[in-house]
Amino acid sequence: MSRPRLPSLIALRAFEAVGRTGSVRAAGEELAVSHTVVSRHLQNLQRSLGVALLRNEGRGVALTSAGQQYHTQISQAFDIIGRATSMVRPVSRPTLNIWCIPGIANRRLLSRLPELTGPPRNWDINLQPTLSHPDLSRAEADAEIVYADAVDTRGALMAEALVRPRVFPVASPAYLARYPGITTLADLANVALIHEESTEQWQRWFALAGIEDTPPLRGPRLWHAHLAIEAARFGQGVALANDVLVEEELRSGALIEVLPSRIYMESYQLVALKERWEDPPIVALRRWLKQVLAA
Repeated sequence: MSRPRLPSLIALRAFEAVGRTGSVRAAGEELAVSHTVVSRHLQNLQRSLGVALLRNEGRGVALTSAGQQYHTQISQAFDIIGRATSMVRPVSRPTLNIWCIPGIANRRLLSRLPELTGPPRNWDINLQPTLSHPDLSRAEADAEIVYADAVDTRGALMAEALVRPRVFPVASPAYLARYPGITTLADLANVALIHEESTEQWQRWFALAGIEDTPPLRGPRLWHAHLAIEAARFGQGVALANDVLVEEELRSGALIEVLPSRIYMESYQLVALKERWEDPPIVALRRWLKQVLAA
């Protein structure tokens, strides 16, 4: 008996990633394509099957009943393919797979990766900057570095806070020369603020600073912290930053702290499976991260 005609494997990968992450944009980041490409794959898949697999829910998407059933089977199929691939692939040097939020990956870890990959370890490192979260129980990654208030460790996960940096507004000397009158929080709320995914982080920062009723905040949304910081360095407005991300720019004078503050928000945390927490690669990664962030 011949097999039924299968949907596009690329479309199935997009569907599996969206169902797992709950976000078309996060799936696009994981697959290294734009969210519009992911959306097109989803439309084509649903059209070819003749069934709705997803529905809009809030700012994201959710699986329909049929989508949940299909996603469970598709996920298992990809797991089988992954295991089969590992079995036939020639043994090579061990690889440490790390998923990490983009800001700290680009601005702090990348330059010091040779410390983790060189002798005596001689590992290969796969550092994936992403806002998506891997399924560690399915070995999608060995560890994850997140920026969060807390990590739910009631199940299979273990987490350790690495550092909780101070968060403050920064701008370039050129921008502050053009707008020298930023002396109060009210002044700050009315200038061009540079946002990440939404205005939520700035709103929370103002609340912690003592201003609950902020005016509508304006300014561009650039999705990632490192892009917001770069835009501030180019004189495009004021960004929220922390000691971990802008230490070098503050030292060189490329960025200036706009207003003094003592506000702390989330922590950078290392997350891995409890059963692997004392594995030599995870222990080495944990120690290396502490050294890098302490510096």
